[in-house]
Amino acid sequence: MLAARVHETAKRNLRHHAPRSYAALDLGTNNCRLLIAEPASVGFRVVDAFSRIVRLGEGLGHGNQLSDDAIDRTLEALRVCRDKMMAKGVARARLVATEACRLAENGPSFIERVRNDLDLDLEVVDRQTEAYLAVTGCASLVDPKAQSVIVFDIGGGSTEVAWLDGAAPHALADPCNRIRAWDSLPVGVVTLAERHGGIHVTREGFEDMVGEVSERLIDFAAIAAGAGEGPHFHLLGTSGTVTTVGGIHLRLPRYDRRRVDGMWMRSGDISTVIQQLLHCNFDQRAANPCIGKDRADLVLAGCAILEAIRRAFPSDRLRIADRGLREGILMNMMREDSVWQESHR
Repeated sequence: MLAARVHETAKRNLRHHAPRSYAALDLGTNNCRLLIAEPASVGFRVVDAFSRIVRLGEGLGHGNQLSDDAIDRTLEALRVCRDKMMAKGVARARLVATEACRLAENGPSFIERVRNDLDLDLEVVDRQTEAYLAVTGCASLVDPKAQSVIVFDIGGGSTEVAWLDGAAPHALADPCNRIRAWDSLPVGVVTLAERHGGIHVTREGFEDMVGEVSERLIDFAAIAAGAGEGPHFHLLGTSGTVTTVGGIHLRLPRYDRRRVDGMWMRSGDISTVIQQLLHCNFDQRAANPCIGKDRADLVLAGCAILEAIRRAFPSDRLRIADRGLREGILMNMMREDSVWQESHR
């Protein structure tokens, strides 16, 4: 099994004092993402990455089965990930699957097929774990002066939201200790677009999507009603939706993570981008270099989720994170292995 080979790699690295490589894989409803990294003095250094749209959860908005086509696309992407981990001599890995595998009746058989065909052990995480990993992955972008922050991760099949209360004691502290409330909404860009339509989106249809998400937010918004009263309150979003909004705002000729990750946007600028997208037809959205054809039918569903969060928690500031669950997995594994303590001995 891959786990056994990874263990042998770890022992070899320890004997030869080579840097330990870690891998984090996030198999979501829409994307398959891999990140391979080595510990740095603070955080980690990425040595390889992979991302592919697989739409594993395609059709789950209308049923509860992973389709054969979606499974085939996903297996091919996972095969690439496996080969990359072997090529980089990964010493420790955590491979997680989220909403699509949680919901689908044939999710367990899919996990078993991945194990048998690819020698990979996928872990289907619960919603709380997903929310906490997302917070861990992007919390370094919280304004250090902020005493209260709403963090959200808009996924393909679910949306995680969390209220961080209080300041971080130091850079490597576990941000999950600051979570005062969290929720996982069973709605994401894929499922919302499938229910309401993502190709031809009218203003009325967009408001219907916002309304559905707003209803699902009611309980969390009541618990976190005081979040906006904290000094320097702001929103922190991690997802393809918010990075796309950031890229469009910057008018990038092609998406550039270095310019988008960590950028701040004002509320008025976010509204302007959403209005621009509502004026575009499908072909115009597909032609935007920060969207592309594969995501042109999903971007307005994502904007509807973003808009519902903005209405529940008004703030003039949104910080955009092109980092999230994978980074959270890596930080947790390295923290568990005490790699930063070791580097300072």
